[in-house]
Amino acid sequence: MIIKELLAQLETAAHPVAKALHTGEHFKVLVLAFKAGMHLKEHKAHLPAKLTVFSGTVIYREGTKEITLNTYDTTDIPVDVIHAVEATEDSLCLLTQG
Repeated sequence: MIIKELLAQLETAAHPVAKALHTGEHFKVLVLAFKAGMHLKEHKAHLPAKLTVFSGTVIYREGTKEITLNTYDTTDIPVDVIHAVEATEDSLCLLTQG
């Protein structure tokens, strides 16, 4: 139900929406939902993380590096490195932290 709730929230959202799918003592799995054109502004990860795209297309930016991630693509997100994510189409992603 978490993903369905998230997609329902996205319908009226002006920014990407996220919810925890699963958490443990040393990890967290978040679901991120974007409409085309939405972006997560520059920020830093406090734990090692991996971004996996389950549908759609996003652009992951880290400094001068820019990676287009399509459905089922993944990228590692290092700790304490400034990065941002932009959806070029409606997208659903998992962010695994820890």
